Amino acid sequence: MKYALITGSSSGIGLAYARQLAERGRNVIIVSNRAEDNEAVAAAIRRDFGVEALALYADLVKEDAAERIYAQCREQNAEVDILISNAGILHFGKLAHTAPDAIERITAIHCTTPMKLCRLFGADMCARGSGNILIMSSMTKWTPYPTMSLYGSTKALLGNFGQSLWYEFRDCGVGVTTVFPGAVDTPLYDLSDTMRRRLRRAGVMMSADEVARCGLRAMFRNRRKCIPGVLTKIEVALCRLLPAHALLPVLRIPSVARLLERL
Repeated sequence: MKYALITGSSSGIGLAYARQLAERGRNVIIVSNRAEDNEAVAAAIRRDFGVEALALYADLVKEDAAERIYAQCREQNAEVDILISNAGILHFGKLAHTAPDAIERITAIHCTTPMKLCRLFGADMCARGSGNILIMSSMTKWTPYPTMSLYGSTKALLGNFGQSLWYEFRDCGVGVTTVFPGAVDTPLYDLSDTMRRRLRRAGVMMSADEVARCGLRAMFRNRRKCIPGVLTKIEVALCRLLPAHALLPVLRIPSVARLLERL
């Protein structure tokens, strides 16, 4: 039986992807490190959309996480014809103040495990001559600014990796789409409901449903990349033009300097 596998799908954008795919009649595999939430989401999707939904616990930080996910899918005869690499964590702070294990964690979740998943499931898709992979990068790919050294760099790797795969897999009949969202209203941001509403109304933040809708539309049209939202497109264009050293005068402002020292 064919399935769409979505990492980080117990909440946020991943949950939006899972529900929108289920609404399209696709069976889904819910993957995250929250076992109870996985089961609850899978049960809700089965109830609401009448499709098959499997719950799969995985700690994407583990060195063998991708291999374990792949093996479990094989054991359950679940043929993954859509892979959505969505799981991610936010990290803002100066590298000198960052714990080494935090570096290992974000690198595993954003880089190592997604690349392995694409290798394992992508090879099967190429052998079958069909399939789709969607990789969630970020507009921070173009923002190599202070406190973003880890998050932006790992998302940049994902962005380059995904677009390279588009060229590698296209002749096999496998589509690869990389999505570069800006700020998204998800639990990753510790904000009040009032602030979230204000930011969404101002267009500074997009909802998870909006981002997922844009991503799936691009994926099913076999587009190489997707930048959701008009404001995000403008921000990306500006970031491409604005060199990092242009921020130096801002960083010398005493209040900004004190804030960065606390991160």
